[in-house]
Amino acid sequence: MLRTGPTSSLARSAYRLTTSHARGRAASYLAFRTSRPFTSRIEGFKQSPSLAMTAYRPLSTSLQRYATTTAESPYDQVDKKFEKKVAKEELEHHPEQVSTTSSVHQVFHEKGVPDQEDDVDMLKDVYSDLVGELRRDTSATGKVIKETFALNEVPREALYLGMAGLLPYAATSLSTVYLAWDINHASLDGSGFLISEANAETILHILEPLQMGYGAVIISFLGAIHWGLEWAKFGGTHGYRRYAYGVVAPAVAWPTLLLPVEYALIAQFTAFIFLYFADANAVVKGWAPPWYSTYRFVLTFIVGASIVFSLIGRGQIADKVSRLPSPADRLRDLRASQLAAAEQEERERRMRVVAEDEEAEEEEGDEDEEE
Repeated sequence: MLRTGPTSSLARSAYRLTTSHARGRAASYLAFRTSRPFTSRIEGFKQSPSLAMTAYRPLSTSLQRYATTTAESPYDQVDKKFEKKVAKEELEHHPEQVSTTSSVHQVFHEKGVPDQEDDVDMLKDVYSDLVGELRRDTSATGKVIKETFALNEVPREALYLGMAGLLPYAATSLSTVYLAWDINHASLDGSGFLISEANAETILHILEPLQMGYGAVIISFLGAIHWGLEWAKFGGTHGYRRYAYGVVAPAVAWPTLLLPVEYALIAQFTAFIFLYFADANAVVKGWAPPWYSTYRFVLTFIVGASIVFSLIGRGQIADKVSRLPSPADRLRDLRASQLAAAEQEERERRMRVVAEDEEAEEEEGDEDEEE
């Protein structure tokens, strides 16, 4: 907003009158009362009642009085010649400067005033340092992981044979997943994708003992490795503490064959995990080579993933296939058949005894009749 001379003078007067009025209204009143008798005795003195009562009238009256009695300012004079000259001039039009925001008044600053500078981000350097440090740490961690899982320290023979030993697990797991998908496909479309539903179920029942038996063999083998390390006196001789690995592992593995296939796979998965931690503890104690824990981790991870995939595949068809009798089921069936056979034999024996008794009684009756 533009301020001319009169308006500036009015603003200044308002400020002065307000402050003076606030500081001493009572003092001004006393000064006015004491000065009136003295001035009234002076001959020819005329006091303006409007001037005398200015301090007691409203602020608007004071401003009007001040504006009418002050000296004329050069800014208050109207230049009529200049006004006529400006009236004759034509306004210039600039349509390129008109936009949807050209007539919008800004909220946080005056129009025509440069925008305030954005706040400087004091933590920008700190953020950049943290991001750089995080990237360096990530790169270093990735390098360590890559070097660790490269298995460069593992003997080539052990690495190749260990990876080859994973093939049966991977084959049975992938076969289980595909057969489960084929059985689901047959239940929805009426026929399997490559093989029939009956054949898929038969192959699935063949794979069950193969995967369970192979898992029991591998768990027993992992326990037997510690016997070899003890015989080689790697890290010294530790006696029964090290031999216990080779005893507990098969004692846990082989009873899983008596369980249903799902429970057997879960039990073997748990045994693999515990054996890995036992082998890692042996490495820490110096009972096994330093590379053995990493080697075992890679193999255990692949075996565990294979078991999980097999369980997922079987879970999809749990209500669509018949359950293959487990060894425990066979033992129960065998016991039941043996009990049935014993009962049948007992009934036949009793029938023979009864028949013999009846024959003996008949013979005795015939002899009595003859006598």
